[in-house]
Amino acid sequence: MKEQKVSLDVKGMSCTNCALTITRFLEKQELQNIYVDFIQGKVNFSLSDTLRMPEIVKGINSLGYQVVKPVTAGRDLQSRPLSTIEGRFYFCLIFTIPLLLHMFLSIEILHHPIFQLALCLPVVIVGMMQFGRSAVSSLKSGMPNMDVLITIGSLSAFIYSLVGTILFYNTEHIHQYLFYETAATIITLIMLGNMIESRSVKQTTNAIKELTAIQPKKAKMIIGEIGKNEIVEVDISNIQHFDVLLVNSGDKIPVDGEIIFGDASIDESMITGESMPQEKIKGNKVIGGTTVLSGSIKVLAQKVGEETVLSQIIELVKNAQQSKPKIQRLGDKVSAIFVPAVVSIALITFLLSALAFKISITNSLLNSIAVLVISCPCAMGLATPTALMVGIGRAAKNGILIKGGDTIENFATIKTIVFDKTGTLTTGKFKLSKIETFGIDEAIIKGMLYHIEKHSSHPIALSIIQECKTFANNFLSDSLSDFKEEKGLGMSAKDKEGNIYFVGSYQYAKDITNDNTHSIYIIKNKKLLAQIDLEDEIKLNAAATIKELKEKGIKTIMLSGDNRFKCEKIAKELGIDEVYTEQTPVQKIEVISRLVKESPTAMVGDGINDAPALAKATVGISMSTATQVAINSAQIVILNANDLSFIIKAYNISHHTLLTIKQNLFWAFFYNVIAIPFAAFGFLSPMIAALSMAFSDVIVVGNSLRLNLKRIFS
Repeated sequence: MKEQKVSLDVKGMSCTNCALTITRFLEKQELQNIYVDFIQGKVNFSLSDTLRMPEIVKGINSLGYQVVKPVTAGRDLQSRPLSTIEGRFYFCLIFTIPLLLHMFLSIEILHHPIFQLALCLPVVIVGMMQFGRSAVSSLKSGMPNMDVLITIGSLSAFIYSLVGTILFYNTEHIHQYLFYETAATIITLIMLGNMIESRSVKQTTNAIKELTAIQPKKAKMIIGEIGKNEIVEVDISNIQHFDVLLVNSGDKIPVDGEIIFGDASIDESMITGESMPQEKIKGNKVIGGTTVLSGSIKVLAQKVGEETVLSQIIELVKNAQQSKPKIQRLGDKVSAIFVPAVVSIALITFLLSALAFKISITNSLLNSIAVLVISCPCAMGLATPTALMVGIGRAAKNGILIKGGDTIENFATIKTIVFDKTGTLTTGKFKLSKIETFGIDEAIIKGMLYHIEKHSSHPIALSIIQECKTFANNFLSDSLSDFKEEKGLGMSAKDKEGNIYFVGSYQYAKDITNDNTHSIYIIKNKKLLAQIDLEDEIKLNAAATIKELKEKGIKTIMLSGDNRFKCEKIAKELGIDEVYTEQTPVQKIEVISRLVKESPTAMVGDGINDAPALAKATVGISMSTATQVAINSAQIVILNANDLSFIIKAYNISHHTLLTIKQNLFWAFFYNVIAIPFAAFGFLSPMIAALSMAFSDVIVVGNSLRLNLKRIFS
């Protein structure tokens, strides 16, 4: 039976341990392709038997989480108001404040044990609904989460106080056993931390919301026969391939397609990062979500729904964490054993305090409770995914698509970057750099070139035609006929007098001249008329990009199938360190394989012949104008294919994102390593410990959010 991809929205996940709990449950169900994202509240897996869905949903719900109905398109689970958490927090706060007041006021009712019990009991009940249910479910699954620590800590304080109230009621010693405010404060402060954390984590997905907001909801569709056209407004979801859409000034282009009528100036900055408006005419491609600044066009829909560039960008950002960087796996391993380790430390703290150091049972219990509630595995769980969401989201908003968290780590650590030449370092648009004529005027040569090359199907011919079209009148075109194209050689034509003209490569001219350094030779009746040098136009900011990469200590290499003379000329002009020329696809793979063994290596390419090398490199990078094979083989796609400085932007985003992950993990480890001993030795009360824990993960999320404001680009 064919497997189907399933995506569920799940409420109640707050940390990596929550995700691991659900993951372990789904693994026991023998499901495949499992991915749980606690930040976005998503659970994905492959299922062959759809009849098992109710059983799986029931199982996830039994773990203490809630599978909800799919949210509407363009709206994330995390964007929903946090009414349940907020409501419970404010409910608990109302009862907790009077409990705390007894520490500062001498009002008799505030000190009465029954009054304190009455105030604390509703808070504990709500706390057990919030944390206790999740704790029990996580223990059943064999993956104890942070809620186990909160539940043990708060219940210990409550039960100790309740037993003290029963045993010592109406005695002068009863107040030595009352810690109702500790139990209530732990629960209330942890809820406050969860509420702030949820709001903060929601902000890490802002890039998804901003990208989703770009998508227009409606479109103007042209229907009916020619001459009887009617324009109707339709939902974007109803657009199909080959529908014709009308887009006027100020409108957003609904889907990817091709202009079949009109021209327009289009703002593509939100997709490609290109700040200048792009002038588009009939035959040009357009991208859905971009805005028509001026003009009116008719667009033939070619990519709709999930096929569009914008939909793929959003999906890439959403799935950014599915491939985890190596650095996150350390955090996951620690998180998996963290809770049992903390419970053990708390138990040892109690036993040593009471038995070895002869500290009172009350203080020993308070110290062990402080150990339970101050530890924070959530900070470690949030350290990597929050930074990845912000970093990859910022990259997407700048026209850089990064496929997965491991790509961020790999690209930030590269030592070598390899460039293809044509279409990567250069635009692939050729210009005439030098014309050497023999007894004939240069203008006539250009006119001759125009009229002969316009019959050629070779890509270079298009560039020659563009450059020479102003000289068309310098040569009589109606005198030429019998055009023939010989693959690998060039174009030939014959005039009315029977003269034979040839425009082509040295292979045809080698019997006439020994000079093989030129790109094109023009021959008339076996006599050389001119020899022409073509120059491939170098892309914007190519030299500056190479210079900056070298300043960062990254070695630059050119790897091309083109001839040595052309490659070395461009390499020298750009300052590239090393050049490999006349390489076949197989040879390219061999070079990349050797370089990868020496050090982490990135490869930038665009052609079908580059695809195997892109896949072999540590990180493959392709430009948006690349072949689909090259784009699929790459881990990073640059949407603004004309500006190489976006490679530097991609590197800087990767570097700063990895740096933020390291800062977050350092804080998470440092906090727990320092905080737990402090609590164990009695330097912190359980209430201060709970406050510290509640805000430790907020600091991690806040540091991740700094990536949105950090000056990354020069």
